[in-house]
Amino acid sequence: MTPGGSACPDCGLDDTEGANFCPSCGSQLLTGDDEATDSFEAVPVSPHEDDRAQFPPGCGLFVVDSGPKAGSRYGLESDLTTVGRHRSADILLDDVTVSRRHVEVDRTGDRYMVRDVGSLNGTYLNRDRIESAELNDGDELQIGRFKLVFFHGTAT
Repeated sequence: MTPGGSACPDCGLDDTEGANFCPSCGSQLLTGDDEATDSFEAVPVSPHEDDRAQFPPGCGLFVVDSGPKAGSRYGLESDLTTVGRHRSADILLDDVTVSRRHVEVDRTGDRYMVRDVGSLNGTYLNRDRIESAELNDGDELQIGRFKLVFFHGTAT
């Protein structure tokens, strides 16, 4: 062992003086002055809970999580909500990656169904390409460059 140095506790390399990590195996080297304090407990975060509170109970909503309109919120209160690049769409996503008439969301009672209506780039629900699917709380819908997270107002 080098004078004033220490050996790596994992691989035993003697020449580790002044290093924070072992040059041989990459293990972190602790000196007598160091204290291992890197442990922490992850706390689950429930994103968009404030968004849920802005809409009536039983109402679904989309929150744009990424894309040019990140942070936008859209309540799904109608029986039919259209999404696309067309000016008459209920949710206008003005980007060339979105078809003029991209998807429709049908509301029947407390159930929401999303249906691709012939888009060029497709519609993805939780990273799987879909033609039609039921939306569940926390689902991620990708339409072009936009990622919309679906929340159901009655979920807690």
